[in-house]
Amino acid sequence: MQEKIIEKATALFLNLGFKSVTMDDLAHEMGISKKTIYAHFANKTELVEACTLHVFQKISLGIDYICSLKENPIEELYAIKKFVMLHLKDERSSPQYQLQKYYPKIYQRLTEKQYEVMNDCVVDNVKKGIEMGIYRDNLNIDFVSRIYFSGVTSIKDQRLFPNDKFPVTILMDEYLEYHLRGIITPKGRKILNELINSNQE
Repeated sequence: MQEKIIEKATALFLNLGFKSVTMDDLAHEMGISKKTIYAHFANKTELVEACTLHVFQKISLGIDYICSLKENPIEELYAIKKFVMLHLKDERSSPQYQLQKYYPKIYQRLTEKQYEVMNDCVVDNVKKGIEMGIYRDNLNIDFVSRIYFSGVTSIKDQRLFPNDKFPVTILMDEYLEYHLRGIITPKGRKILNELINSNQE
């Protein structure tokens, strides 16, 4: 039952936002009593934390799997972006922004966990790209990984990038291209251009 509650609550939070969904809404959607939910979660904050951890672990496992495929590093970043977007349901309600606003402690812990996972992934990606000659060999790897994480986090901020002006799928594509064009070699540019052209067809 606890897993079912987390699954349903996660779907509702991602679609409608953390603030909008009440425990009553969740009970109604699941056809169970609020008492049943409170038997597993003391309050909404505890449920929100369990749901964010659930999504984080799901995404982390998916990213690990994509990285284990040892694809071309440029294609790897696009595959990760596609996978993350699929699991976050395009963030129509901007759950990340709501989490930051209404549950700052949970948001802080989540950001730290995201950084650990993403940093390792990006460092490996950059090293692999340099070895293959598709990323420049004079890159400061630590700087690139941190600036990439900083950018990915910033573009989710609704105050900087309002959804009506910057639809999240287009924004992610533009950010990824911006990041890659700063680190690729002419050989890498050829791969990137082919990838962008095939995505537009």
